[in-house]
Amino acid sequence: MNRREFGKKVITGTAGIAAAPLLLSPGWKGANDRVNVAVIGIRGQGRDHISSYSGLKNARVAALCDVDSNLFGGIVKNYFTDKGLEKPKIYTDMRKLFDDKDIDAVSVVTPNHWHALASIWALQAGKHVSVEKPCCHNFHEGQKLVEAAEKYGKIVQDGAEQRSNPCAQTMADYLHKGNLGEVYMAKGLCYKWRDTIGKTPDEPVPAGVDYNLWLGPAPERPFSKNRFHYNWHWNWDFGNGDMGNQGVHEMDIARWGLGVTLPSKISSIGGHFMFDDDQQTPNDLITVFEFPNPNGGGDKKKILQFEVRHWITNREGIVSDNQQPGNNYMFSSENIVGNLFYGSKGYLTKNVNEWQSFLGKERVAGEKGSGLGDHYKNFIDAIVANNQDLAMGNIREGFYSCALMHLGNIAYRLGRTLEFDPVKMKFINDPQADALLTRQYRSPFVVPEKV
Repeated sequence: MNRREFGKKVITGTAGIAAAPLLLSPGWKGANDRVNVAVIGIRGQGRDHISSYSGLKNARVAALCDVDSNLFGGIVKNYFTDKGLEKPKIYTDMRKLFDDKDIDAVSVVTPNHWHALASIWALQAGKHVSVEKPCCHNFHEGQKLVEAAEKYGKIVQDGAEQRSNPCAQTMADYLHKGNLGEVYMAKGLCYKWRDTIGKTPDEPVPAGVDYNLWLGPAPERPFSKNRFHYNWHWNWDFGNGDMGNQGVHEMDIARWGLGVTLPSKISSIGGHFMFDDDQQTPNDLITVFEFPNPNGGGDKKKILQFEVRHWITNREGIVSDNQQPGNNYMFSSENIVGNLFYGSKGYLTKNVNEWQSFLGKERVAGEKGSGLGDHYKNFIDAIVANNQDLAMGNIREGFYSCALMHLGNIAYRLGRTLEFDPVKMKFINDPQADALLTRQYRSPFVVPEKV
């Protein structure tokens, strides 16, 4: 099971989440009309977006957009013509796609450095937006995206897909009702087997690739395979390391369970170990965030700890005691991904589709929950009903979780503990750290100050 395969919703030990009724908005086109979706970025996760939207009765993939025209032929054949579906429109430049009045919504599945700008442009063009995680490549972009979402009044969904899972919903409800007592600490774990990416030389841009559009807001760089498909994740100009790749999902769950937004103190330490290669981001990283907790005992604070490990590691108790390793991306022979919560009454362990509480000194198994949802369906249903609440993954909440990742990476890159003002959204007396909250943009691909 990969992270885009959704199963039947199952809840055990806790009350289920009632499905909201789907009512057609007075402004929607008609009961028999489908939402025309364009997918921007069709390699990797983009293909999951294509297949998922294509499987919904009230949506169709009406357009594809990618800077690598080599991808279109195979995608159109495998996902459309071979399945008897109408061929989508094809675009290389997303700006031309945004001018297409037939497109109702877009899924932004580009590399990270394009997420916020593509989403803002889409909103300005009157499109509904679902944006992959992380919703922004830096802190400033996230602020601007939230402003744009609130200004233009379109449905906007953050890619924190676990927000759509009954497993995560019931877990948060269980914690927020105080069933684990005072929850003072949460952990997010991202232990994924990552081999060396090696070194690749600068070389001519491959035929069929619009590299200028691919770079977009990022600085001018020569083409190299390790700065292109997928391995862009490990380059600061384009990606945010594994904390901003897989890890931002677990950061979101940890923050949600703790009931916090932005931290007041951040410490981060780690490095790029074992390999002499082109990777810039750390492959081992431990980041700790401190949040004020006026209603708590003792020191009146909460702690969120996040850790990336890239190689051979222990299982850290991330699953319930009776669960065996399975063949899925969260818990396998190679990967351990999930969350741990610690409270005054016990602790709780969670993976993508199951959580289990353990209570008291004897760690007796308590309540548990499970179930997967459909993030894509929620987005489309929200558009049809004109109801933002149906689009699980509120963009402001998505920004807060991405903000943690950005603040952690800044602390790592500067090599020191940072003090942060969560109201002013600035570091305290630290202009060097403040400078890393944004970036210099390459014209004309500039995230606007006024959205």
